[in-house]
Amino acid sequence: MKQIIHYKLTLFFALILACLPIEATAWKDYPWLKSHNDNHALVNRIAVPTGFERMPVLKDSFGDWLRHLPLKQGKPPVYFYNGRKKGNQSAHHAVIDIDVSNRDLQQCADAVIRLRAEYFYSKGNYAAIHFNFTSGDKASYRKWMKGYRPLVRGNKVKWRKKRRYDSSHRTFRRYTETVFIYAGSYSLSQELKPVKNINDMKIGDIFIKGGFPGHAVIVVDMAINKTTGKKIFLLAQSYMPAQDIHILVNPSNDKLTPWYKLDFGERLYTPEWIFSREQLKRF
Repeated sequence: MKQIIHYKLTLFFALILACLPIEATAWKDYPWLKSHNDNHALVNRIAVPTGFERMPVLKDSFGDWLRHLPLKQGKPPVYFYNGRKKGNQSAHHAVIDIDVSNRDLQQCADAVIRLRAEYFYSKGNYAAIHFNFTSGDKASYRKWMKGYRPLVRGNKVKWRKKRRYDSSHRTFRRYTETVFIYAGSYSLSQELKPVKNINDMKIGDIFIKGGFPGHAVIVVDMAINKTTGKKIFLLAQSYMPAQDIHILVNPSNDKLTPWYKLDFGERLYTPEWIFSREQLKRF
C-alpha cells in the first residue's frame, strides 16, 4: 500500500516539475507577461496551408522568438492606446499579447523596435539593444541601464548620468518609449539594410517606407511548399495612432489569408498600406 502511495506521489510531483520549465521559459522569453500558455503561441495558433511546412530556424534566434509570440485568445478587437476600438477591425487575423501603454507612442516602426528590443532583452544581450534617433544619434540601452538619460535640444543629443544602474523590465520599457519619441519609420529605414533579392526573405525582415508619415510591417513567420518550392509569410503591424500589434489578413487572397505569397509581384498589398519589393529590409 505504501509503495502504491509513494508511486502516486512521485508521479504527481514529476508531472508538476515537467510543466514548470515550459512556464518559466515562456515567461523569461516574453518578460512583459506575468504568465504564458504555449498553446497560444503563434506557431500553435496559426496553421500552415495544406502542402506547406514551416521553414527551419535556429533555436533561440529572432525568427524562432517571433514564431512563438503569444497571441490573445480568439480574435479580440484591436484597441488604441487610449482604450478605444480601432475603426477598421477587418485588417487583423489575430492580436499579439503585448502591451501598448497609455501613450500614443508604439506606432508602426515603434512596434518593430519594441519586438527587436524585447527579444534581445529576453536573452540578456543588452549590448545589442540600440537604435538611432531621427537626428542620427545612437540610443544605447546599456547606457540607459547605467543611468544615463538623453538631453535633446533641437537636433543635438547629449547623455547625462541621472539615475542608478537599473536593468529591470520596467526601466527597459521607459527606454523603449523614449526611443519611440525620437525615432520612427524614417530613422529605422536609414538604419536597416536592403534585402536585394526578395527570395532571400527571412523571418524578422521588415517592409518599410521611411517618411512622415511612413509605415512598417514585420515578417513573423514563413513556410515552404516542399513540392513546388513556393514560400509564404505572415506579417504583423501596429499603426497610427498607437494600437495593439496584430497579425494582418491578406486582402488579396481569401483562400490563403493570413499568409502571403512570396511571389506577390511588384507590389505587396496589405490592408492599410502598399509596399514595393525594394522596400524589404533587415537589421
